[in-house]
Amino acid sequence: MTVMEQRGGYRPSPPPAWQPRTDPAPLLPDAEPYRVLGTEAAGKADPGLLRRLYAELVRGRRYNAQATALTKQGRLAVYPSSTGQEACEVAAALVLEDRDWLFPSYRDTLAAVARGLDPVEALTLLRGDWHTGYDPHEHRIAPLCTPLATQLPHAVGLAHAARLKGDDVVALALVGDGGTSEGDFHEALNFAAVWQAPVVFLVQNNGFAISVPLAKQTAAPSLAHKAVGYGMPGRLVDGNDAAAVHQVLADAVRHARAGGGPTLVEAITYRVEAHTNADDATRYRGDAEVDAWRDHDPIKLLEHELTTRGLLDDAGIQAARDAAETMAADLRERMNQDPVLDPMDLFAHVYAEPTPQLLEQRAQLQAELEAEGETP
Repeated sequence: MTVMEQRGGYRPSPPPAWQPRTDPAPLLPDAEPYRVLGTEAAGKADPGLLRRLYAELVRGRRYNAQATALTKQGRLAVYPSSTGQEACEVAAALVLEDRDWLFPSYRDTLAAVARGLDPVEALTLLRGDWHTGYDPHEHRIAPLCTPLATQLPHAVGLAHAARLKGDDVVALALVGDGGTSEGDFHEALNFAAVWQAPVVFLVQNNGFAISVPLAKQTAAPSLAHKAVGYGMPGRLVDGNDAAAVHQVLADAVRHARAGGGPTLVEAITYRVEAHTNADDATRYRGDAEVDAWRDHDPIKLLEHELTTRGLLDDAGIQAARDAAETMAADLRERMNQDPVLDPMDLFAHVYAEPTPQLLEQRAQLQAELEAEGETP
């Protein structure tokens, strides 16, 4: 008897007829991130879609810049910029039908805006206003999620429920590389695969979980490789190639809608700016690294493709920039207006039936306001 057998560590080999329940080979991602721009595949892309992606990227970059400026002016409490990641944000919004649902993280305000949400409403939570700032059911956009990865099980639950009801709905959930280290990530992917829920997970791997680089988060060959452990396909895509991200996500959404189950997509991108305005990124990364990624900027890549193929000229570039400036000016003007706040809103929409404690607190605040001569 071997030492392992003596210690109770012996495990018999499976019988010869044993086979894995799922062939892992089709689930594995490609060795290299999928790309469209600069390849033969670009010639097959819809020119109208490419131009729309470009306009949204330019608008998204300006939106990020304006929101960052508003933070410095004290109009926002915090802003996690998605500068450099606009291709992921825009593609995620554009692949969905009106009936589908988007489940964003705190960094995905641009995805919500690209889906049609009012830019001011998208920033309401980040300015410290009450609740979400928009109606999730109206826009089919779940509340912006600050706790890491907790939106992922919600997306699975909604998608699974929709399928049980016979609704033709797909949920697309966004998460950062840091969120893949959370237990909610595991639970969501496991349930999604077991239930074959029509949900797509998009991991925006921007290199850092605040200051922690990916190499200190996981030893996996890629985050997309984690998919095979749950029994779903994994896709790896260049997250700065807007056409590639859109194509991969569109394929995954079609696969989910047709009953094929979930897909895990990892988009390799980069967070050009700091984690938030409260972060000093120079403490954990150098300028040379950031500059290298600026050369792989999503707007530059798409603009080069369009101009090289004669699909975009100087007038088209200027038109996209002008539209972005118009959006920024409107956002700036409206965000510079102080909102009219009612302190009693603190107690609205907390419970369907207010608890005795909540009623007591409400009465106390109302009494204080009346004593100060304010009308609640």
